[in-house]
Amino acid sequence: MFRQRLSSTPRGARLARNLTLNQLHSWGIPCGSDVSCAAGAIVAELAANAVTHGRVPGRDFELRLAIVTGGVRVEVTDARSGPPYPPAPDAVRPPRPVDEHGRGFVLVDALADRWEVIDREPPGKTVRAEIQLPEWISELISK
Repeated sequence: MFRQRLSSTPRGARLARNLTLNQLHSWGIPCGSDVSCAAGAIVAELAANAVTHGRVPGRDFELRLAIVTGGVRVEVTDARSGPPYPPAPDAVRPPRPVDEHGRGFVLVDALADRWEVIDREPPGKTVRAEIQLPEWISELISK
């Protein structure tokens, strides 16, 4: 498992994506693969949301990555609890073309095989997403 606390700033969000790509590469998941690109985009969106909507002054957000059976798990935890929560996976609605916001969870929903929002103690929430590994990558990293 990889775990890193990051500042709740745009710089922290960019770093989260870069750390994700580097960690996946170190685990044998090639940069530029579908899994690497999907994980990078998911982390970029979740970290941006943590910085923009989940920020509590003086509190960091946390990135966790893990290889789970047949996939990669991404978790981003922020310190804000209560509304507005991210939508549940079955409640994601595409934004209207004129909307300036609201595309992030459409991307997460499209790229992740599974995702969910989990309350945590102390106050805060974790958004967890999993990406299924293709068989060739599973074989590559199990060697």
